[in-house]
Amino acid sequence: MFELFIARRYLRAKRKQVVISVITLISVIGVAAGVMALVIALAINNGFRDTLQRNLLGATAHVSVLEKEPGTGIEHWELMAPKLAQIPHVKSAAPALYESGYVSGPVQGAGVAIKGIDVRPGAPVADTLRHLKTGSLDGLRATGDLPGIVLGSRLAENIGAVTGKQVQLVIPNGQLTPFGPRPSYVRLRVAGTFESGFYDLDANWGFLSLADAQKAFDLADVVNSIELMLDDIYQAPQVAAAAEKLIGPKLAATTWGEQNKQLLSALTMERTVTVVTIGLIQLVAALNILITLVMMVMEKHRDIAILMSMGAKARQIRKVFVYEGALIGAVGTAIGLVIGYGVCYFAERYQWMKLDPQVYSIPYVPFEPRAFDGIWIAAAAMAVSLIATLYPARSATRIAPVESLRYE
Repeated sequence: MFELFIARRYLRAKRKQVVISVITLISVIGVAAGVMALVIALAINNGFRDTLQRNLLGATAHVSVLEKEPGTGIEHWELMAPKLAQIPHVKSAAPALYESGYVSGPVQGAGVAIKGIDVRPGAPVADTLRHLKTGSLDGLRATGDLPGIVLGSRLAENIGAVTGKQVQLVIPNGQLTPFGPRPSYVRLRVAGTFESGFYDLDANWGFLSLADAQKAFDLADVVNSIELMLDDIYQAPQVAAAAEKLIGPKLAATTWGEQNKQLLSALTMERTVTVVTIGLIQLVAALNILITLVMMVMEKHRDIAILMSMGAKARQIRKVFVYEGALIGAVGTAIGLVIGYGVCYFAERYQWMKLDPQVYSIPYVPFEPRAFDGIWIAAAAMAVSLIATLYPARSATRIAPVESLRYE
């Protein structure tokens, strides 16, 4: 159709229209920059969220049944766990015992969060422990002279622990004597090390078998958590609500989202702020498109008058300038998407942006672009570009052919 043909001709550079051509090029670059920046920024946000979520859920539960007030532990957990495992979407329900202590190695000591887990054959195993960095879970199941412990890789490195060698677990109030509580000491053998990719876990956690943890902390057959793993993590609120009906008033069911609410809320707010701030680039690009088309209407008033005198209708004149804005938006959007997704691919593959894991919990900036983000970003860029054409297109139809051609 001739409207698109004319729009393409108007966008081509001519010597006396260099200014318009330069502004058109700037408009294309502006749209491309906005699209590219949004793709990259959202890919980083998705990468941080998914990586942290994956690492956290690799070692923790999707739904945890806990005591409302710390006391003697969860009573009758052996009977409760099978009932919780029958809730829809629950893959497994496993007991866990959380305690804290101080682990001493050949180099130095450090605080450690101990988690006692069920290591019997057939018991569910956290994703973090399925593929250990060194050693194996068999060391936790072994019934030798010394109980086994699996340490986070950073923790083992800090204290100088080596797989197969001994470390000492110090429990501050491990023994109660007539003169008050005093520390107790437990010799352990390092059965292996794990690396979750989440610094807080790797630098502070250690795993014992449930029986060894109960013995080390001088406890009876008690646990302080029953952990539910789900086939769909986003069903956690519904599963927690169903679990509340089974566990009684002294216990509470919390989801992974509630346990990490502050972190997830911060990432959600960051995503919103990113879209708003980088979206301003699109507004600048739209302003450039508006200026380009206004200048083009002023430059082409004679051509428009001739077209109207030859029978072109107002809606056809409007379409010419709408198509011009659409072409600028489409070219800029396509360039932005290609560059944005290309940068994300290479940045993720070659880990361009390194991080300090002690600060950010992960060693590099993860890029995880999503197709859906590209679709709505492209749609938004095109919508803004089309909106910018409304005023110039309307102004072009107000040109009076007789007045424009009177002195030609």
